[in-house]
Amino acid sequence: MDLAFTHVCLWTLLAFVLTWTVFYVNNRSKKVTKLADAATEERRDGGADVIIVGAGVGGSALAYALAKDGRRVHVIERDMREPVRMMGEFMQPGGRLLLSKLGLQDCLEGIDEQIATGLAVYKDGRKAVVSFPNDNDFPYEPSARTFYNGRFVQRLRQKASSLPNVRLEEGTVKSLIEEKGVIKGVTYKNSAGEETTAFAPLTVVCDGCYSNLRRSVNDNNAEVLSYQVGYVSKNCQLQDPEKLKLIMAKPSFTMLYQISSTDVRCVMEIFPGNIPSISNGEMAAFLKNTMAPQVPPEFRKIFLKGIDEGAQIKTMPTKRMEATLTEKQGVIVLGDAFNMRHPAIASGMMVVLSDILILRRLLQPLRNLSDANKISEVIKSFYIIRKPMSATANTLGNAFSQVLIASTDEAKEAMRQGCFDYLSSGGFRTSGMMALLGGMNPRPLSLIFHLCGITLSSIGQLLSPFPSPLRIWHCLRLFGLSMKMLVPHLKAEGVSQMLSPAYAAAYRKSYMAATAL
Repeated sequence: MDLAFTHVCLWTLLAFVLTWTVFYVNNRSKKVTKLADAATEERRDGGADVIIVGAGVGGSALAYALAKDGRRVHVIERDMREPVRMMGEFMQPGGRLLLSKLGLQDCLEGIDEQIATGLAVYKDGRKAVVSFPNDNDFPYEPSARTFYNGRFVQRLRQKASSLPNVRLEEGTVKSLIEEKGVIKGVTYKNSAGEETTAFAPLTVVCDGCYSNLRRSVNDNNAEVLSYQVGYVSKNCQLQDPEKLKLIMAKPSFTMLYQISSTDVRCVMEIFPGNIPSISNGEMAAFLKNTMAPQVPPEFRKIFLKGIDEGAQIKTMPTKRMEATLTEKQGVIVLGDAFNMRHPAIASGMMVVLSDILILRRLLQPLRNLSDANKISEVIKSFYIIRKPMSATANTLGNAFSQVLIASTDEAKEAMRQGCFDYLSSGGFRTSGMMALLGGMNPRPLSLIFHLCGITLSSIGQLLSPFPSPLRIWHCLRLFGLSMKMLVPHLKAEGVSQMLSPAYAAAYRKSYMAATAL
C-alpha cells in the first residue's frame, strides 16, 4: 500500500514537472517570437539601424558619424544634463586631428577652450619645457586643447541631435535583449519612468567606465591602479598657460593646467590604502601640508587658492582594462566600457575617436546591418585594425604612469630621473616622445624604441661617473624593471597584431584616408 502510494506521488510529481516545462518552453518561445515580431515591425516603421547606449564623447561622436552615412541612430543617455567630471579635459593633437576627420572640430570651439602646446616638467628643482613637434608628417596643427569636459560633451550632443536621423533620448538602459546569442536591442526606462524596449540590428554599448552592461557581453574586469584627486582654482591664470605643468612629486605626479580663461585644474595621484578622508578635512590638510610644498613657488598660490576657498575636492579611480572581443553577435562595446589605460597621458578620448573612424569605415560598405554574421566579421576586423593606435596608447599610458611613481629604490628612481633627462634632452628624443604622448605618431615600433632609449639613458646615469659592482647590480635590476614594465603590456595587447605590417597599413588607411564629413 505504502509502495503504491509512493509510486502514485512520484508519477504525479513527474507529470507536474513535465507540464510546467512544456508551459515554460511554449511561453518562452512565444516571448522570443513576440520580440522578434516587434523588432521586425519596428524596422518596417522606420526603426533605428543602430542603438547607442551612452551619449558621452564616444556615443555622441559615433551617432554623428553613422548618421552622416545615412544610418538611423537611436541614442539613449541616462542623464542629459551637462556632465560635471574631472576627466576628459585634455584633447591631444592626435585627438584633434581625428575629431576633424569626423567633422566635429567645431565642438572644441566656443567653450572657452585653451590652447596647450606642450609640457613644463618639474623634478627636484629642475625644469624642462617641451613642446609638441612641428612635424611635416602630421597633417594638423600640433597643439592640444584643454576645457571643461561637460561643455565639450554638450556640444557633441547638440551636433549629433541636429541631424534628422538621430534620436537622442534620456533613459536608463536596464538590459540587453538577446535571442540565441544575438543582441536584438535594449530594455530601458524612459524619462517618464516607463519601461520600454528598442530594437536595432546593431547595439553599441558606450556607457563609460562604470558600464552596467559590459558584463553582459564581455568577461573582462577593470583593475583599479590608483586614485586621482582634483579640484578647480577659480579666477586665476598660470604663468605660460599654454604649457601643462607636470610635477614629479611624491608619492606620484601632480598636474596643473588651464581649463578655461579663468580656471585652473589641480590634480594629483594617490594610491589605495592611503587615501585621506575628504569629509573630515584630512584631504585638504594632506594637500596643503604634503603636496603644496612640492609645487614650484611660481604657481603654489594657485594650487592653494582652490583649497583655501573651499573648492569641491573629488576623487576618481584610475583603471586599467584590456580590450576583449565579445562572442555575442549584434553588439559592440566602445570607449571606457571596452578598454581603459592609465590617464597620465590623456589618451582616452583620442583612442575612442580612432575606434569610431575605423568602425565607420568598416560599416560603410554594408547597405544594411541586418546580417549578424557580416557584422561579426566587421567587429573582428575592427578589433585587429585598432591595435596600432590603442596598443601604443595603452602601453605608453601604463608604462609612463609607473615611471612617474616616486621610490626610495635606487633603480626605480634612476628610471624616473632617466625619463626626465630623456624628455628634456632635446632633439629627436624629445620630439619623438612628445609625438608619442600627443598621439601624433601612434606607431608601436616608435614606442618601443623610445622606451628602450629611456632605459639606456637611465643605465648610463647609474653607471656614471664609473662602473662599480653595486652600480652594475642596480643596472641589471633597472633593466629587469623596464622589461617588467613593458613586456606584460605588449603581451596583453598582442605583439604580433601590434607589429604586423598588414595591420599597420590597414590602420593607416582608416586614419589617413578618412575625410571630414
